Amino acid sequence: MELTEIGKRAKKAAAYLNNLGQTKKNHGLMAAAAALEEGMEEILAANQKDLERARANGMPPSLLDRLALDGGRVQAMAGGLREIVALEDPVGEVVSMKPRPNGLLIGKKRVPLGVIGIIYEARPNVTADAFGLCFKTGNAVILKGGSDAIESNQAIVRWLGKGLKDAGLLEDAVQLVTATDRETTRALMRMNAYVDVLIPRGGAGLIRTVVENSTVPVIETGTGNCHIYVDASADLDMAISIIINAKTQRTGVCNACESLVVHRSVAKTFLPMLQKALEVYPVEVRADAEAWGMVSGFRKATEEDWGTEYLDYILSLKLVDSLEEAIAHINHYNTGHSEAIITRDYDNAQRFLNEIDAAAVYVNASTRFTDGNEFGFGAEIGISTQKLHARGPMGLEALTTTKYIIYGNGQVR
Repeated sequence: MELTEIGKRAKKAAAYLNNLGQTKKNHGLMAAAAALEEGMEEILAANQKDLERARANGMPPSLLDRLALDGGRVQAMAGGLREIVALEDPVGEVVSMKPRPNGLLIGKKRVPLGVIGIIYEARPNVTADAFGLCFKTGNAVILKGGSDAIESNQAIVRWLGKGLKDAGLLEDAVQLVTATDRETTRALMRMNAYVDVLIPRGGAGLIRTVVENSTVPVIETGTGNCHIYVDASADLDMAISIIINAKTQRTGVCNACESLVVHRSVAKTFLPMLQKALEVYPVEVRADAEAWGMVSGFRKATEEDWGTEYLDYILSLKLVDSLEEAIAHINHYNTGHSEAIITRDYDNAQRFLNEIDAAAVYVNASTRFTDGNEFGFGAEIGISTQKLHARGPMGLEALTTTKYIIYGNGQVR
């Protein structure tokens, strides 16, 4: 289908969804979840085609993990839609109402954004999550997934549409752009007449391309050069446990730890502990000259390493003399995602919380918790690393805007 036609249909669907009550939206989500389970065999067969092509093209294991679906992951997608049903619908909430001296009552009410375009890479689960969150908040969604997952995405959207049709609802609430060329992607970025906001989800290159080329407003998400700083007063055993979790549990996700900063006073004790702990995992440590000299097996880091989101079993390591130096290093190289300090010093913890510029800042915990479900508000559309409108994991509320509603009894100005 031509992109302009998709935009027109999405615009009509947004108006339709704006008037759809919570009961019908929840009914549609339940039907879509059931449809995903019904279509599991077809979805998995489509995913196998994507995986075979990706392996032939040399896709690295961490990205293959993102692309792969199995029965459990399809069930999780369906379960995610059912979890969204249980969440409170923010649409229609009146967030304030105040009287003016002239008798006017002026309030703010949450409303859908309208048409949301989502440009993302090889993560088929995003297809279902994005649909569910947008549908619950009364937004039509145009999905533009990566070519690596095109078969999977087509199958998922077909079954989501079938679920909506079974529920007697408009299938155009979710549409997939099937053209995978860059020209189509650029055209979507300029569809101001039909698209109200674009959300890119993927690596730094994709996000940068959308931010630099889109004329549609963009919510920047995702890129995570996440640091863990091991302070002079850190519990070193705790630090090892947190680093292993943050680096190795899933390497291909944006909240994985990519960079370590270690106070020089604990380095001689801590670095051998770190090396021994990492022997179990194929993690390559790229360290500054001093740290490299302390432990055999580490590689020398380059300037490029400090700012790299690896999405792989690679970790940069920098030694510092002070908390101030650690904060300066992290704020210079981070991407505004998630940063952590391991410390037993209350004042250092508070300074780190106050002075680090990021969406999520942790004390003595893994960066892997930056996630909508972990934060207690259900599924997320992405993790915003910008400062306007939304920051951090974006749940339902972040997919709404507000309008002023004014009640009068004949006032004129």
